[in-house]
Amino acid sequence: MSTPATPGRPHRKVPTVRRSAILVPAAVVLLAIPTGAVAGGLFPPRPGTTVTLLPAGQDNPSIADGVAIGKGTALYKTSGLGPAALNPAAPAGSEARYIDTEVFPGGVLPPGVTITEAQGINVLRRIGENLARAGLTYQDVISMRVFLQNPAGQERMDFNGWNRAYRQFFANTSLLTGKPVLVPLGSAAPAPPMVVNPARPSRFALEIENLPVNGWLVEVEVDAAYPAKNE
Repeated sequence: MSTPATPGRPHRKVPTVRRSAILVPAAVVLLAIPTGAVAGGLFPPRPGTTVTLLPAGQDNPSIADGVAIGKGTALYKTSGLGPAALNPAAPAGSEARYIDTEVFPGGVLPPGVTITEAQGINVLRRIGENLARAGLTYQDVISMRVFLQNPAGQERMDFNGWNRAYRQFFANTSLLTGKPVLVPLGSAAPAPPMVVNPARPSRFALEIENLPVNGWLVEVEVDAAYPAKNE
């Protein structure tokens, strides 16, 4: 089974058998989660599995409180990935150079879309490609580390822009129904996400003074757990 993709947006396959489970407090009842729902009290997790602990009483949390990894679970760790230079019309080393023109034709950003948001989408698409080469999908991601640099002329990182980009690829289904949650792109009305994905990894995001490539505002690395083999 695969999730439909809109033009210019990545298409992902959804595995049918997975190693991961989701642990939530009783305040939230899970009805439809592809990774499966489990009752409390299962720590430590069984060998070869992961258990994601989600915040209490929330239908749509953005990140996990934590992830437990069972003995023998096969993991994949990416390097830190930044946006690809996909906008040849912009000067080399500029922030605009790292706008993905497949998503934003001509490098033109729609109203309200920030440069950090655009670069975040670029990076997360690269993350998806990296995972695919390793035989994984966004849904297999269990933890994420995010490094943000403040845009030119700004005193602080654009955390809101990054979070909008993140929700296009992660944590965009309802825990109660399993259905996709609409997410905004810039200041536009919320719309279906670029990739429907229930995964809510543990995550930190912090501001860093200088990323390693001129023009980068976002760098991301993730850990993913390999799904169980069909038996």
